[in-house]
Amino acid sequence: MSNDWQYLANCLIPPERQLPEGVRRFAAAVEYNGSCFHGWQRQAHCSSIQAAVEGVLSSVANSPVTLACAGRTDTGVHATNQVIHFDTAARREPRNWLLGANTRLPDAVRLHWVAEVPGQFHARFSATARTYRYVISNEPVRPALFRSMVTWCKEPLDAGAMDAAARHLLGENDFTSFRSSICQSNTPFRCIHAIRVWRRGQLVIIEVTANAFLHHMVRNIAGVLMAVGRDAKPVSWVAELLAARDRTRGEVTAPPHGLYLVSVAYPDSFGLPSFVPGPPFVD
Repeated sequence: MSNDWQYLANCLIPPERQLPEGVRRFAAAVEYNGSCFHGWQRQAHCSSIQAAVEGVLSSVANSPVTLACAGRTDTGVHATNQVIHFDTAARREPRNWLLGANTRLPDAVRLHWVAEVPGQFHARFSATARTYRYVISNEPVRPALFRSMVTWCKEPLDAGAMDAAARHLLGENDFTSFRSSICQSNTPFRCIHAIRVWRRGQLVIIEVTANAFLHHMVRNIAGVLMAVGRDAKPVSWVAELLAARDRTRGEVTAPPHGLYLVSVAYPDSFGLPSFVPGPPFVD
């Protein structure tokens, strides 16, 4: 079976599936600098995080390893706690996977932890929520440090107004006005569990937790909230835009390099290790 077909097979495995005898399932949290790759998903002619991690774990296992992830991130998008799982018959313990992988991975990728999980665990389908943070450098001069890790906005942003506007997005809604034109989801409905905006010095951080996200949804939310923060649009405009269900009425899509996947929630019964959301210069 080709790697692409194997990836699809992993994503379609029903949660109740029992692992073959001798096969164990492991979960892991991956941190990566997305500016060094062309997104998470394996591609034939471009570097990807998936290919980098699969190659290293296959080396540790001395046999092919294929990953499933909690959520595919686009080119330039980062993660502090992307969750993956893989199945293997290799007799390695979590510490062996962790140390063996981190000594071989490129500098822009690291595993935080590895844990054995039951066959019912699935990095994507077992997740109950995902949290992203969008980080904006809000100062008159473009930053020299972390340029590929934050989005720059030179106009002063009113984080309080952005936070008030963001609250219009809470709950289950039709997010057509916040999805990309090439989004392949069958439904525009998503449920935002929590959203907040706050300032930390020269940084403005947008944090969104939802059951799942549409393509470019967080970046489109960030673009809209930044328009409110610049006082180009009123706080009430976000509710109007949501009700319009028309992407063409929204702001430009915010750049990818300010976006981080920082948390994936799972039922406590899986006993996954705790984590710090990050990125570290925000917490």
